[in-house]
Amino acid sequence: MKLRLGVIGAGAWTVASHLPNLRRRADEIDFVAVNSLDPERLESIRERYGFQVASTDYREALAAGVDICVVASPARWHHEHARAALDAGAHVLVEKPFTIDPAHAWDLANTAERLGLHLLVSFGANYQPMIRGAKQLMTTGGGIGEVEHVMIHMASAIREAFLGHPRPYALDELPAGAPELHPDPDTSATPELAGGGYAQAQLSHAIGLALWLTGLRGREVYGVTWRPSADVPVEFHDAAVIVFENGAIGTVSGGSCHMGAGNDKHQQEVRLIGSEGQLHVDVEREIVWRYRGPDSDIRLPVETGDGLYNCRGPIDALVDLAAGRDVPNESPGELGARVVEIIDGLYRSARSHTPVAVP
Repeated sequence: MKLRLGVIGAGAWTVASHLPNLRRRADEIDFVAVNSLDPERLESIRERYGFQVASTDYREALAAGVDICVVASPARWHHEHARAALDAGAHVLVEKPFTIDPAHAWDLANTAERLGLHLLVSFGANYQPMIRGAKQLMTTGGGIGEVEHVMIHMASAIREAFLGHPRPYALDELPAGAPELHPDPDTSATPELAGGGYAQAQLSHAIGLALWLTGLRGREVYGVTWRPSADVPVEFHDAAVIVFENGAIGTVSGGSCHMGAGNDKHQQEVRLIGSEGQLHVDVEREIVWRYRGPDSDIRLPVETGDGLYNCRGPIDALVDLAAGRDVPNESPGELGARVVEIIDGLYRSARSHTPVAVP
């Protein structure tokens, strides 16, 4: 029997990434219900993918009966939409940022566990072979011992989106500049919808990568943010010092860089120092290196292109887990909640100009 699919929030990223990746699994999926607030986009998607129900009301989409659900609405509504999908009995993939409020994030994680459902966050990098290799190095052969220091860095070409001019996505089956591929300019540039700027839109990926590799949880955050002027509503750049629950310390930085370099790879780097060794993961330069001394120096064979981002992994994991296959969830809800805690702390600290405790 095929899995019944529901999609809540069929914006440009859903059109460019989630739906094409779901169609690759069409032999296992019935495209049952799709939701969007844009009637024209909704009709176009219904026709292209053969959804049985297409509605501007997400409750009507869920009422059609779904086994798996992709929630890709603006962050403001992630908790409401994902909680409704879980309560309807669906396994759920939530687009990042997972939620804005940490309490909402933990509510989703705890609800999924209580109901025996799978909950995933769309941290696509965590499923890439080089990152899976890095995770294995952290869990075998002693890893690097107790983590003592964490460095997290990310930069990507997104500043135009924060000014309300996001660049369109590309998809081979649609003409360049097709309306369906244009993100809503309010989604990233409006704090009430996005929860913030770079930390929410992009840095959440790198924090999710670091916390997945280490298993750490934040305890205290001292953060600052930067925006070019008072009339720009969301921040371009972020920096923070973090103290983790195990006593480790770390830094995190994120920057909105300019388009035009001809390279779509994100700068995304995690460096870890532990009591018995160190790990370096660099997605842009495609490096995975663990060092535990001259006799235990491992550099994984990573090929050109292995660091290019795609979000196929979370979709495949959602389908496989819902079908009962024994595959790992590399981006579980509890990881998303640990990320939300740190970003929330960063913003609260930046507003108060003091360190803040992670709730």
